[in-house]
Amino acid sequence: MSLSKIKDVSKLRHLLDAVLVVERDLSLTVVLKTLVRESATLVNARYGALGVLDPSGTSLVEFITFGMDETDESKIGDRPKGHGVLGLLISQSQPLRIDELQKHPDSFGFPPLHPRMTSFLGLPIMVGERNFGNLYLTNKIDNSEFDQEDEILAGYLARAAGIAIENARLHSAVADFALRADRERIARELHDEIIQRLFAIGLSLQATIRLVAEEDANERIQGAIDDLDEAIKKIRATIFALETTRTRQQYSFRAQVLALTKELHPVLGFEASVSFTGPIDTMVTNKLATNGLSVLREAISNIAKHSRASQVQISISASNQLVIVVEDNGVGLDPSGSAASKGLKNMAARAFELGGTLELRPSQTLKGACLEWRVPFLQVDDLATQ
Repeated sequence: MSLSKIKDVSKLRHLLDAVLVVERDLSLTVVLKTLVRESATLVNARYGALGVLDPSGTSLVEFITFGMDETDESKIGDRPKGHGVLGLLISQSQPLRIDELQKHPDSFGFPPLHPRMTSFLGLPIMVGERNFGNLYLTNKIDNSEFDQEDEILAGYLARAAGIAIENARLHSAVADFALRADRERIARELHDEIIQRLFAIGLSLQATIRLVAEEDANERIQGAIDDLDEAIKKIRATIFALETTRTRQQYSFRAQVLALTKELHPVLGFEASVSFTGPIDTMVTNKLATNGLSVLREAISNIAKHSRASQVQISISASNQLVIVVEDNGVGLDPSGSAASKGLKNMAARAFELGGTLELRPSQTLKGACLEWRVPFLQVDDLATQ
């Protein structure tokens, strides 16, 4: 069945408007949320979701939903990782229609507070032969089953989602390549053109000294030669910095924090928000960086295990001290005090060893829990020199 067989013009217009969102200058998350919403609306589904696969194509690293508010989602718990029927769709990469989802032999793993799922339509998000994820639509509102027309309409939006994901990844790769290429070009031009010209001018001035009898003129020429030599040294230092910037960035504290949050994305089931303030990469190095990363890993792991959160904010600032704040919108602090786990004790011990503090309190912004880890830079420097 092709689009030409669909007689409802309003559906075709709706489909066209939804597909065109891919061309707008929007973030990938906004585009995918829009496509999930429009897919559910187009086929009259109560719930919709879109799962993005990891680079290996075997498990879900992002799960965007439609039809439930944040409160309902937080009650359900962890986001799906790609098991059961979702895993079947990942492995087969073929459209799947099910009349009664919970009666399907591969249907398992639904949390106790998950809404009852009835009719189901699943579609792979394909671009060529590559599968970027899946689009899921459930519970047709009129209690009927999803049909071939629904599959065709939603299939076009699944393809649009694939194009959006591929475009975002390509843009990222191109930007990274352009940045590297630009650094290499600047370094090459500095070396091949500017340094060589300055060197030639210096040689010419040295030769000129022999032809000038006045001592004052000789001194001025020699001063110019010395200035040229100093300029060449500075340019060479700049070339070295350009050539090593990417290597340094790979191991900076900022880069390591972002890599850690990406690594723990599947554990949380969503992407943590991270913000930096102050000269993070200049001041946070060595022992402090190692301890800070360990604290972040423990804090995020605790949230994933205990808080049932759907949002995490990480704020890292550097001034006269390093301050790491991790907040979530989960169930909050345990009033019994039994949350004093080994992990929290380890984080407190790391702070104490470095002359700092660990504080747990209710989050004022996300209404869950807030962990604040503070360590003064001076104390760490003193310890490093002992």
